[in-house]
Amino acid sequence: MIFISNTISLNDNEVDISAIRAQGAGGQNVHKVSSAIHLRFDINTSSLSDEYKQRLLDSKDSRLTKEGVLIIKAQQFRTQERNKIDAIERLRSFILTATHVNKTRRPTKPSFSAKRKRVDQKTQRGKTKALRGKVDF
Repeated sequence: MIFISNTISLNDNEVDISAIRAQGAGGQNVHKVSSAIHLRFDINTSSLSDEYKQRLLDSKDSRLTKEGVLIIKAQQFRTQERNKIDAIERLRSFILTATHVNKTRRPTKPSFSAKRKRVDQKTQRGKTKALRGKVDF
């Protein structure tokens, strides 16, 4: 069971995890050991609610295929276990960002005293500037 949040969790059979060989430099060991993790998560067949599925499918993530499958490749660490944890954590953060709902903005108004203070300051500033004019003797 993969826990995403208090209300969201995924079964292990919904996520396909396979070990593959890592890319890049690493000497002779990189050719022998399959330490990278290839995680596939099919959004359409998952147990998530329809609203969450639609949000995930609408995201502009490059790891998302046209068929609605999220593909995560984790090869940052040397061990298979750490890469598996990293891949699951990236899946978790992807789902959390899609399910996060922003608060609606409520516009505020300045108070009556704030409006009065602003007008008083403007008139005071105007009087100060009026005193800078030419003086007639």
